[in-house]
Amino acid sequence: MQLSASSYEERLTAPLSWWLVCFLTGVSMALVLLPFGTLPLLGGLVGGTAVAAVVTSSYGSVRIRVVGDSLIAGEAKIPVSALGEPEVLDRAEAQAWRTHKANPHAFMLLRAYIPTALRIPVTDPADPTPYLYLSTRDPKHLAAALETAKTKA
Repeated sequence: MQLSASSYEERLTAPLSWWLVCFLTGVSMALVLLPFGTLPLLGGLVGGTAVAAVVTSSYGSVRIRVVGDSLIAGEAKIPVSALGEPEVLDRAEAQAWRTHKANPHAFMLLRAYIPTALRIPVTDPADPTPYLYLSTRDPKHLAAALETAKTKA
């Protein structure tokens, strides 16, 4: 199967406040190493900031894409023909589906710093996953891209 150009792509990047926390982690490491001198202090500042930045960047590097006739969400790749009608979730509904309405068998690609989401039922009877929960900043656009991909398939 040849993949065509992406009709939807979103990277779930971490908010700016998390990058400030990375720097504050470096400052904390520097303060821990302060009694050992200037060079360890600088090493702690640079090293602590770098490690925290790598972790933050890794967490925020996950992507959601609609490519050809497939939905790619993180490591999961699902044909759009195996998906039902997407449901756009506002802030309150998204929180409900993350907590008390959540099914432990569902595929959850969630980021707590993104308040909106899309819930997509899985219609494939061979798949035990009841639905996909995808945190997204633009759930209406993602739902439209899925519908477009279904009509093309």
